[in-house]
Amino acid sequence: MAELIGVHHLALTVSDARRSAEWYRRVLGLMVIGEFDEDAGARHKVILTDPDSTLLIGLVEHRGGAAGQFDERRAGLDHVAFTVGGQARLAALAARLDRLDVPRSRIAPATLDPRNAVLVFRDPDNIQLEFFAVLVDEPVAARFSNREEN
Repeated sequence: MAELIGVHHLALTVSDARRSAEWYRRVLGLMVIGEFDEDAGARHKVILTDPDSTLLIGLVEHRGGAAGQFDERRAGLDHVAFTVGGQARLAALAARLDRLDVPRSRIAPATLDPRNAVLVFRDPDNIQLEFFAVLVDEPVAARFSNREEN
């Protein structure tokens, strides 16, 4: 079995890498650490990170690719959830989104484990993003080991 210890990076296809990078920088406070073209300019990438974490986010613009906004009902990515440090941090991030006029959901109990909380919003290409506060301090497997099998 694979021993996964975390997520190194996400690569998201976007319609305009520079525009999206500016949004992720402004809204999430990320820092651009690289920008370059690949495949003779057919693909443009902007790489961002949170200076306080090890997560990298790549925004990839496939020039000449299919037009249109993201739709989680098609095969592929459904959404990305970022873990945040508790209920107070989640409330502070909700206030930040409000100040930046980024439409968002209310803070709500998480579907899979309602002891945790989630806030949903979308990027300029309609990719669903979530801030997810893990409020129960126990290993993930332990949270579900006592549930009955369906």
